Parts: sequence; structure tokens; C-alpha cells
Amino acid sequence: MERFVDLNGEMLPADRPVITLENRAFHYGDGLFESIRVVNGRPRFLDAHWARLVEGCKLLRIDLPAGFDRDALERAIIRLAERNAARSARCRLTLFRDARGHYRPDGHRGGYAIELTPLAEDTYTLNERGLMVDIYPDMRKPVNALAVHKTLNCQYYVMASLWSEARGLDDCLLQNDRGNIIESSTGNLFIVSNGVLYTPSLADGCLGGVMRMQVINLALANGIKVYECSLNPQNLLAADELFFTNAVRGVQWVATYRTKRYTHRMAQLVIDLLARTVVS
Repeated sequence: MERFVDLNGEMLPADRPVITLENRAFHYGDGLFESIRVVNGRPRFLDAHWARLVEGCKLLRIDLPAGFDRDALERAIIRLAERNAARSARCRLTLFRDARGHYRPDGHRGGYAIELTPLAEDTYTLNERGLMVDIYPDMRKPVNALAVHKTLNCQYYVMASLWSEARGLDDCLLQNDRGNIIESSTGNLFIVSNGVLYTPSLADGCLGGVMRMQVINLALANGIKVYECSLNPQNLLAADELFFTNAVRGVQWVATYRTKRYTHRMAQLVIDLLARTVVS
């Protein structure tokens, strides 16, 4: 079946060129992206994704495309899911500065592209095999205004992923320039100690993840304590569980960090609560 993408409201075949080389997303990584889970043909947690996108556009000084609001985005994703017959999918929204120029752009109007990748699972499910991880030592993430946003400059995460691959690991833990553990190369981080959840503070430079927010809210609504705080390698060794979150996969539990072994009872509880919120 032929797949389609949405470029600025126009449905185009996914296997043909849709942007030119002068696009600023290609030249300068000038823009933002959102990874959105589609369940039963509908985007999930779209309010949170939209709020983060709007804040990111303000920071980067990119104007939203004319007529492109939260409801227009939802309609576009649903339409694309129907065209691609994708009931369950990963949706990638890329919003870029649609202007010429070099480092200094000659305009601030935004453009967008929406892509869908079908997924086998109907909803969020926990990984059967726990992940093997370690701390990425080669580079650290700077703490600044860009740190919490999903900009198109993802080279740091690419390098961390390559480091993990070279060592036979599933993922790795990232540190900020102060040495705190802040996230993984694929999502946010939670540790569990004595039934309490701990996750790095946004002030430490972790991504302001949509699923991070959902997990915090779900935990609090179900009587589970959550603390946002600075974490260090010693906290990993003292934890009972370690899991990662992102908007597409939901929750992924970690089995090993170096010689440390983890359980996944809380991770299972969280993903069960999460799956219930998207049944419709």
C-alpha cells in the first residue's frame, strides 16, 4: 500500500522528494519536532504535545503556519492515519522555519511535515526483555533554555546511541554538564526506591517529555509519591527499578546497569494505568 505524508496541508507520496535542499531543517536543524503516538487512529496526549510545540516556537522565534492550531493538527493526523490505514502508529511532526537566509534567516514563518510509521502493537505495552544500559561518558548535555525542547539538532543523542550500539547495549544514560543523570538517549528517566518514583528535574536539563508528565500525573492520581530532583550514579545503584519513558513507546524497563539488576513491578503498574487512559 502506498504511504503518504502531509507537507503544509498537502498529501504527498512518502517515497518521493517533498522538500528542497535549501530547507532550513536540512541546512541548519532550524526547527522542532514532536513524536506522537496514534492509537485507534487518533493522536494521544495532543494537548501536551501542542503546548510544548508552542513554547518551543516562541523560544526559537518561529511563527506557527497560518491556520495551524491544535485542532487543525489533530484533523491532519487523523486524516493521514486514515489515508495510510494506520490504526496504530508513530507520528512525527516536524515544524521548521520556512525561510531563506544563512544563520540569520530572512523570515520567521513556519512550515510543517507530518509522517506516520505503522506500529504492530495496538496500544502501549511493556517490553518483555529488560534493557541493558550504562552511562555515556564521552559528552555531557549543557543546561540551557534549549535543553528541555525537542529541537532538530539531535546529534548528541545520535552519538550516544552509536556508543551504546558499539558496546552491545540497548540504551545509555546521559549526564548534564554538572554530572547529574538526566535522561536516556531515547527518553526520560525514572527510578523507583521503596515504592517512590524519582525523576530528574527540568532544571537539570532533561527533556520536558510528554510521557514524563503523564507518568507523574498518573502516579499522583493513584497515590504513588513522585519527586523531581537531581540524580547521580549512586542513586542508580540504590534503586529497586529503573525505567525510561517516551510518548511513542510509553514505558521501557531496565534490567541491568553494570552489575546492578532491577525488577519491574512499578513499570508494569504504570504501563497498565497508561494503557487504560488511551482506550477509546
